[in-house]
Amino acid sequence: MNRYPLWKYLVILVALFIGGLYSLPNFYGEAPAVQVSPAKPTVKVDLATQARVEKILADDNISSTGIFFDSTGHVGSIKIRFVNTDIQLRARDLLQQKLNVDQNDPNFTVALNLLSNTPSWLNAINALPMPLGLDLRGGVYFLLQVDMKGAVQKKVTAIAGNVRTLLRDKSIRQQGIERGMDSLTVNFANLEDAEKARTILMLSQPELIWQVKPTGLSPKLVGEFKPASLKEIQDSALKQNIITLNKRVNELAVKEPVIQQQGEERIVVQLPGVQDTARAKDIIGRTATLESRLADPVISTIALGETPPPGTDVFRFGENRLGVFKKSVIFSGDSITDASAGFDQNQRPAVNISLDATGGRVMQEVTRENIGKPMGMILFEKGKGEVLTIATIQGEFGSKFQITGQSTTESANDLALLLRAGSLAAPMEIIEERTIGPSLGAENIEKGFKSLLIGFAAIALFMMAYYLLFGTFSVIALAVNLLLLISVLSMLQATLTLPGIAAMALALGMAIDSNVLINERIREELRNGATPQSAIAIGFDKAWATILDSNVTTLIAGLALLAFGSGPIKGFAVVHCLGILTSMFSAVFFSRGLVNLWYGRHKKVQKLAIGQVWRPKGK
Repeated sequence: MNRYPLWKYLVILVALFIGGLYSLPNFYGEAPAVQVSPAKPTVKVDLATQARVEKILADDNISSTGIFFDSTGHVGSIKIRFVNTDIQLRARDLLQQKLNVDQNDPNFTVALNLLSNTPSWLNAINALPMPLGLDLRGGVYFLLQVDMKGAVQKKVTAIAGNVRTLLRDKSIRQQGIERGMDSLTVNFANLEDAEKARTILMLSQPELIWQVKPTGLSPKLVGEFKPASLKEIQDSALKQNIITLNKRVNELAVKEPVIQQQGEERIVVQLPGVQDTARAKDIIGRTATLESRLADPVISTIALGETPPPGTDVFRFGENRLGVFKKSVIFSGDSITDASAGFDQNQRPAVNISLDATGGRVMQEVTRENIGKPMGMILFEKGKGEVLTIATIQGEFGSKFQITGQSTTESANDLALLLRAGSLAAPMEIIEERTIGPSLGAENIEKGFKSLLIGFAAIALFMMAYYLLFGTFSVIALAVNLLLLISVLSMLQATLTLPGIAAMALALGMAIDSNVLINERIREELRNGATPQSAIAIGFDKAWATILDSNVTTLIAGLALLAFGSGPIKGFAVVHCLGILTSMFSAVFFSRGLVNLWYGRHKKVQKLAIGQVWRPKGK
């Protein structure tokens, strides 16, 4: 009557084995480490860099407990683990000094990190510890200052290109367009052309106030932004930057990040429980904007120190060259809708790019007039431009085209990833960066875990005292529930927060409710005169319906919190919902397995060790 078939015991054993295996990494702790990552898209971290790092540390007699090369996508990084934080800080300062010749323009990001002490054989099966949330472990904090003048200047540059195209289409000749910080000046040969242009531009560019200023034989048409338009540009730039930062954070797979506006010109970025701080700094700190320009058709690159042609801009291209470009911008990164690596018709690495409608129209006009001429992609970081690629325009194209000239498939993938991430609407600078500690303090964290242990111990003592052997079975099932919950959270890599610990404590209390229902139901059957074996079977079977109803209704409430909550509420809801699922397995399936294993061996059991059973008179 009370015997499990073999397959059910095998299910229990497999669940216990997997649960124990994947919860094990949480008990190994973490060790201080230093991580080296590329600070520029043109710099690569590879095995040669690892050998260089090892030599630097060896020359200074700094010993490590392990050095690892890791590759995330096509971005490599080196992680070095140390015994204590003193050696970690010495190594960080030394590598920062030796790897970066120019400290104002570093090629490598050297950041402090924490590496799990989990053995390699556990890492091989993807058994990883739970990442801790901002309130338990801390995380990466950035305060970014948005360059509002740069946003306005970028808008002025875009309007200048539109004005030039519009006047050409209307056959109105102009003698040059001058760009100011927040204004645009168009020079004309006569007053009549200036008035015609003013009429057209007042309709096509209403965000500017256009006024004709006669200056002798060369009148000027001056456009100045309206105050409301300036405010709109700045607000739009801030919102666009927040959207772009959200896209970049997605690359880090950070759970519950905080990216929000602070004041009128600043953005706060908090990455709770992040493991790879150097990678976070690389992605979030890459305050870059992308631009596409025509390169000089005669000489597209020059050596360092050479004088560029007049009226051109030069940007660094590799180690010893400079790219020479025209001042006008064809399109910027915010026009790119998609980018992917591929191959051209000659099976050479290339990047496939898709633009929005506006960018596609401008690209079609530019390429139609510049077939056979070079075009480049430039990345701007902190006001400095770096050439990513220079390719020849092979024919007229619009919103979809290829960039060729990539040396390897890896470089094509790198460029596609950068273009896909999107550029910023305005330049930004990190004005504050730190790794923040637990916001609630080590004492509160200790109390959180201590309350969990005390609650477990109190429940265990009560259950064993009140229900005797059946109470012991319930306590073992409760421990299994906690083990399975930790293992599931580890497998899902769910970030554990202090509300999550509270949800664990609640899960323990709710899980023991199921065993109380079962035990009391068995007692009731014994009072009614049922045999022990029959009381066990009926008790588990009839209590199951009540347990299912109560857990389903509680699960619905947890799912509502998960769907509509945010921040700490969502962290609580995740653990709460998972705790309900694991408790139903441990409290019913596993608990009955223990009872069957103990009492199912004998058909005739005279008495159950389930505490005092009071029978009515006459029974």
